[in-house]
Amino acid sequence: MRENPDYNDIYYQNTTIHSQIIDIIAERGVPLCEFPGPINWETFFGNPHPVEIEIGSGKGRFLLEASKRHPAVNYIGIERAQKYVALTQERFEKYMRHFGVDRASGMFSNVRLVWTDANYFLTRYVPNGSIQAYHIYFPDPWPKKRQRKRRIFRNQDFLSALTRTLNIEDGRLYITTDYAEYFQEIQERLAGLSTLHPIESGLGPDRDIATNFEMKYVLEGRDIYRAVYERFSPQHT
Repeated sequence: MRENPDYNDIYYQNTTIHSQIIDIIAERGVPLCEFPGPINWETFFGNPHPVEIEIGSGKGRFLLEASKRHPAVNYIGIERAQKYVALTQERFEKYMRHFGVDRASGMFSNVRLVWTDANYFLTRYVPNGSIQAYHIYFPDPWPKKRQRKRRIFRNQDFLSALTRTLNIEDGRLYITTDYAEYFQEIQERLAGLSTLHPIESGLGPDRDIATNFEMKYVLEGRDIYRAVYERFSPQHT
């Protein structure tokens, strides 16, 4: 049995047919295929602010809190499951209604949702060295042995795209999981990447923003595992 699935063009053609980029404020989605790749972020957001991407944004709690806290950072939340994209939109809508946020105020204009496969988006639409940070919180561990080939950190194209698109000066990768065995595997696979090195896991301005999964698992008494990696230029080693 193949350890890693075959992510070819036919696979992506079938799984990304409905892919969209959704503007929270404008309340509209545009088919991803209408965007030429790679995307020019300054043109896309209308400003030169740094870009951070959350892979698997779930119900959008981190995305909302981080984008509210850092209006001078542009955020992209990638989510493959349409139901979670809808829940994230609903979360933002409820927040704006509850606090009377005027859409013309500019709040949350720094957020876009991308309904698609993360590997597809990274390998085709994200420019080299253009991402300040990736946030990957509680990635699906696919615990059954026959499913483990689906783990995102087993995808070599994904790992290559992840490192290639991080900012070479200070790009960071933040990882959190409750699954000890998967955490060990992630560390082992990232150890094989020459341009990433682990740094103090407590670093980062948004350590206190918990996702829905984290809040649930902490209440259940589960251990939480964290890691932070930083990209660096090989000539600096």
